[in-house]
Amino acid sequence: MLENQYRLAIAPMMDWTDRHCRFFHRQLTTHALLYTEMVVADAVIHGARERLLGFDEVEHPVALQLGGSDPAKLAEAARVGEAFGYDEINLNVGCPSDRVQSGTFGACLMKVPDLVATCVAAMKAAVTVPVTVKCRIGVDEQDPEPALDALANGVFDAGADALWVHARKAWLEGLSPKENRDIPPLDYNRVYRLKAGKQNKFIGINGGIQSLDEARLHLDHVDGAMLGRAAYHTPGILAGVDAAFYGARSEAFDFAALIDAMADYAAHHIEQGGRLGHITRHMVGLFHGLPGARRYRQILSTDATRPGAGADMLKTAFAAVELGGAAAEAA
Repeated sequence: MLENQYRLAIAPMMDWTDRHCRFFHRQLTTHALLYTEMVVADAVIHGARERLLGFDEVEHPVALQLGGSDPAKLAEAARVGEAFGYDEINLNVGCPSDRVQSGTFGACLMKVPDLVATCVAAMKAAVTVPVTVKCRIGVDEQDPEPALDALANGVFDAGADALWVHARKAWLEGLSPKENRDIPPLDYNRVYRLKAGKQNKFIGINGGIQSLDEARLHLDHVDGAMLGRAAYHTPGILAGVDAAFYGARSEAFDFAALIDAMADYAAHHIEQGGRLGHITRHMVGLFHGLPGARRYRQILSTDATRPGAGADMLKTAFAAVELGGAAAEAA
């Protein structure tokens, strides 16, 4: 069950994979595993839980990613997440942001694999849903061979159900978080070697995957592939996920129905005091490469962001797109 569910996942991305983004992505793929943005354990325990953790039932399967390094706090946050209905709890051992470093969690935890293992063990003891980890292949001057092995051995010994590996180092000194997504070279072979030595453990890969075809190629070597920026900037590719990875029948995707669903969702959000732009900002790249896509983007980037913009703006933007026979191909 885990292996099938995890074949294709959408990466947790700060400021991007909020509940509106996940609702939108779920309209494109029924089966891909979705992840929240990272939520700090202290915020889960002491913050506004509904605002931080609330999600629509349609998002399942959906995983909560936690940040932190205190085993007791992570265990408590995991319990809260499970009570909210999340299908998985994931520990962030890969984010290189300054805020994460100052809190002694994220990628800097690669340097203390024993602590990560202790955190995983505490989380496993607290919940019945799967507990997973997302990491880098190493940080700073670490040698990725022993560093990744030490992290993987520790978390699997502690009971982790899966390990997702972003196939780059994180440079905590000298590179910005944005630069850490591009400058350190990708080393997919390091992740392949990890999987070769752990045939009975779930190893997924992340980092620089631009298409569903690339994701399928990785599955010759690892158990799952995780799309990040490609899924966000060109979300139309997600319309092909269910057929490519989950055995669904391949057929033209109904983009008109998608827009109707998002317009209804947006109308409800606006009724609750939200703004259309909270939702449409995630949809700008939907028709990338199709005639009319530029006008669609303009409407969502300008008209839809103005105060008082209504859900019908989505349908106005969609009317500018010329789908023709290219709809399924573009997806």
